[in-house]
Amino acid sequence: MFIFSGRLWAADSLRITLRQADSIFLSTNYQLLAASMNIEAQKAQIIQAELYPNPLFTADFNAYDPQNNKPFHIGSNGQMSFQLEQLITLGGKHQSEIDLAKTNAQIAELEFKDLIRQLKFQIHSNLHSLNHQEVLLNKYNNQLRLLDTILASLQSQVTIGNIPLKDVVRLKVEYLNLNNDRAELLKQMYDERSKIQTILRTNKIVVPVISEINVSSLKTLELEELNQIALENRSDYLISEQNKTLAKQNLIYQKNLAIPDLNLIASYDQSGGAFRNQFNIGFAIPLPFWNRNQGNIESAAHKVKQSEYADEDVKNSILADVQNSFSLFNQAVTEYKKATILYNSDFEITLKGMSDNFQKRNISLLEFVDFFESYNSAQAEIARIKTQLAVSAEQLNFTIGKEVY
Repeated sequence: MFIFSGRLWAADSLRITLRQADSIFLSTNYQLLAASMNIEAQKAQIIQAELYPNPLFTADFNAYDPQNNKPFHIGSNGQMSFQLEQLITLGGKHQSEIDLAKTNAQIAELEFKDLIRQLKFQIHSNLHSLNHQEVLLNKYNNQLRLLDTILASLQSQVTIGNIPLKDVVRLKVEYLNLNNDRAELLKQMYDERSKIQTILRTNKIVVPVISEINVSSLKTLELEELNQIALENRSDYLISEQNKTLAKQNLIYQKNLAIPDLNLIASYDQSGGAFRNQFNIGFAIPLPFWNRNQGNIESAAHKVKQSEYADEDVKNSILADVQNSFSLFNQAVTEYKKATILYNSDFEITLKGMSDNFQKRNISLLEFVDFFESYNSAQAEIARIKTQLAVSAEQLNFTIGKEVY
C-alpha cells in the first residue's frame, strides 16, 4: 500500500518551497482576488469623489393655449421657458469627499495585505507541519519494514519450536501499535494537505521542499525591537490608524455639511414673465435656521473618540501578542537545542544493534520491545519539537507582520 501511494505522489505531485507557495496562492486564491477587486472599487470611488455635480437643465413648453385655442403654442407668440441650474458646493465638502475616498482606498489596500499575512501564515504553518510529518512517516515505514523482516524470521523459528509463539504475538502487537500510529499520522497529513490544496487551489498532492531551520544563524532581536517592527508593519494596526484618520475626516465633513451649498440659476422666459423674452439670473441657498447637521456632527465627534479607544486596544493587543510569540519562539529554540544535543546518530546505531542482537537471541523480547517503544516515542517527540520551532518562527513573523525568521 505504501509503495502504491509513493508512486501516486511521484506521478501527480506538486513539489513546492515556501516562496513558490506564496507565489501560487497570490495568483489563484479567490479570497485574495476578491479583496483585490475591493481595492479597485475603492479607487474608483476617488474618481467619483473628484467629479463635480452636473448642471440641471429645465425646459417648460406650453401644452394648450385656451385664449387662442392652440395646443403646444410655442411659436413666437406662444410660451416656453428654459432654466439652467448649477450646484456650487461650499465649505470644503468636495475636498472632504475626496479625502474620505482616499482613506477608504488605503484601508482596502491594508486589508488586502492583512489577508495575505494571514494566508501566508496558514500555508507556511501547514507546509512545515506536513514536511515534518512526512519525515516521521518515512521513519515509521522503515520501522515497520524492520518488524516485517524480524517477524518473518521469528515465524520460521516458531515452526520448528525454537521460539515460543507468545514472543511472536507480542511483537505483532507492537507492529499493530506502530501501524496505528502511522495511520493516525497519515490522517493528520491528509488534513494538512487538504488545507494546503484549498489555499493553493490545486488538486495535486503537495510535497513541501523545506530546509530545516539553522538555529545558529537566527537573528538575535530584542522584544522592544520586535514591538517597533510590529507597530510599523502590522496591517491591522495600520488599519486602526487609518480608521482614526477616517473618523476625523468624517467629523470635518459633517461640519462642512452644515455650511449651505449655493445654486446658481440662469433662465429664459418667452412670454410668462413681466415682459417678453425675459432673461433672468439668480441663486438659491438653504437658510440653516433649524437643521445645522448638529446630530451628525455630535455623532461623528463620538466616533473619533471611539476610534481612538479602539486603536489603543489594537495596539495593546498586538504588543501582548508579540511578547507571547517571542516567549514561545525562545522556548522552542531552547527545546530544539537540547533535543539536537540528545538526539544523534547513536539512536540509529543502537536500533540496528538491538535488532541484530534480538534476532540472534542475545537480548530478550522484553528488552527489544522496551527499546523499540522508547525509540518511537523519541522519533515522535523530535518531529514535534522541529515542527514547533518552525511554526513558532512563522507565528512570530505573523505577529510582527514581517519576515525576520
